[in-house]
Amino acid sequence: MALTIKEIECKSILNRSGLADYALNPYVGCEHGCRYCYGRFMMRYTKHREPWGCFVDVKMNGPRVLIKQVKRLPVGRVFISSVCDGWQALEEKYGITRACLAILLANGFPITILTKSALVSRDLDLIQGRPDVELGATLTTLDEGLRKIFEPRSSSGEERLSLLERAKAKDITTYAFLGPIMPYLFDTEENLRGLIAAFRDVGVDWIYLDLLNPRPGVWASLNPVLRDHYPHLVRGYRGVLFNPRERSHYGIRVRERIEKLGRLYRLEDKFHFLW
Repeated sequence: MALTIKEIECKSILNRSGLADYALNPYVGCEHGCRYCYGRFMMRYTKHREPWGCFVDVKMNGPRVLIKQVKRLPVGRVFISSVCDGWQALEEKYGITRACLAILLANGFPITILTKSALVSRDLDLIQGRPDVELGATLTTLDEGLRKIFEPRSSSGEERLSLLERAKAKDITTYAFLGPIMPYLFDTEENLRGLIAAFRDVGVDWIYLDLLNPRPGVWASLNPVLRDHYPHLVRGYRGVLFNPRERSHYGIRVRERIEKLGRLYRLEDKFHFLW
């Protein structure tokens, strides 16, 4: 399906968040089209009939609105972005995220970035030498076949690792986010070992890890993908997602597997489990 793009006006762009003091989302929707994206709950607040991942609204006046907001709001940490990727491909054309980033930095707001896009390398010049900024990349697999199924329009895993390496070379605080961990696909010994070794090699400061959660719209998106590509896994996914006892046991097994690899690569002190 083609991507529907709308240029819109927003009333606010810096909003209170549970992830940090504030979240900033320069776009509504995300063209990356990740099959497990938790941002799908935003569908209820839009008038779009297109599937999640097939539309993006561009907040054209976002920087102007932000200039007004930073003058009246107390300084606090800003998470970019919570329900979209601020550096999705459209950002190269519109530059909304870069403009907002510059405004926040000029007004002393600490910033946490999380992205699946190598485009953020364009903005390393803004955050270099800023101890109040941390840059993270989500990495779930280095298997390009898997990535193209579940994260079809994101940057490749190698591109994201290269981004983290370049940022670290510029003395920027970096982290990796390994999540959501897809059962029986992203949680294999081979996949986890490859990722954790890569995190060590690029020198991230810490690593967050999280399991797949059955948030609104997620199972409806994943189920047909699994049926098309991995029909033998559908039953197992139902158990891990919706059976509390099975989910608990699964979480323990995965954590033990990751902790073992952490000891092997001497990274256990960098792990932050979110379950």
